[in-house]
Amino acid sequence: MTLDPAEIAKVIRLLESELPLDVECLLRDATAREVGLSRTVMETIIKNVEYARQNSIPMCQDTGTLIFFLEGGFDIRETEEEIGEAVAIATEEAPLRPNTVNPFTRENDGRNLGRGNPLIHFAAGSDSDGLPRIHIIAKGAGSENASRTCMLDPDQGLEGVKRIVVDAVRGAGSKPCPPIFVGVGIGGSHDHSALLAKKALLMDMRERSRDPMVASLEADLLEEINRLGIGPMGFGGKTTALGVRAEWAHCHTASLPVSVCIQCWALRRVSCTVKNGRLTVDGHA
Repeated sequence: MTLDPAEIAKVIRLLESELPLDVECLLRDATAREVGLSRTVMETIIKNVEYARQNSIPMCQDTGTLIFFLEGGFDIRETEEEIGEAVAIATEEAPLRPNTVNPFTRENDGRNLGRGNPLIHFAAGSDSDGLPRIHIIAKGAGSENASRTCMLDPDQGLEGVKRIVVDAVRGAGSKPCPPIFVGVGIGGSHDHSALLAKKALLMDMRERSRDPMVASLEADLLEEINRLGIGPMGFGGKTTALGVRAEWAHCHTASLPVSVCIQCWALRRVSCTVKNGRLTVDGHA
């Protein structure tokens, strides 16, 4: 399967300039609930969202690190090259801020590429029609730096999981530009739980897990996080988090990995179906 880098670059520009429908709906609902300074902050966020969409420009100066999740029959080497070219095009044309640097020298190649980038995760799945899928998320440093992974003793159970998530949000305070979205990864291994947490951010934030236990956890966490009172941009208020979703996997009997992936109000993600090499975007306003 051959992908057109220029077409992927257009999708990246859409990702940076328009929020998914579920995210914008939750932002608008939260704005209606807030009062005073917190409401003014939310109204300013909405104006920013509208301006970015109308002018097809990035909604935040930190255009983030682009992370790709591919499902279905992709040729790994070929697809990596196509996506790398697409990222370079988008960096120039969207434009994206060059964020990718050497961790030792901080040298920046100016294209959002470099060793190990772009970040791409391949999986065997596909959509209900058997078509390949591409999911992309832009992860800014302010929220990414607030994320956390812990290896709990198994006997700490769900209460331990809740404590880790709430403590992570409490410790982050206003740094990740709340109101935030929270992805929680439970189980797997040290590294896999972090991937699960990031994948949880791809889910519709208005919904709940089909697993009753996980759905209850998501609802409890959202309630507990909003009781913290951090509020929009840390000015206090009813809305510290707009949504919490969790993903899980079986793990070793002697461990309980938990990862918390915090995302700012600008949950910039996009999902596409691939048919005959062409991309069809879904889930945007």
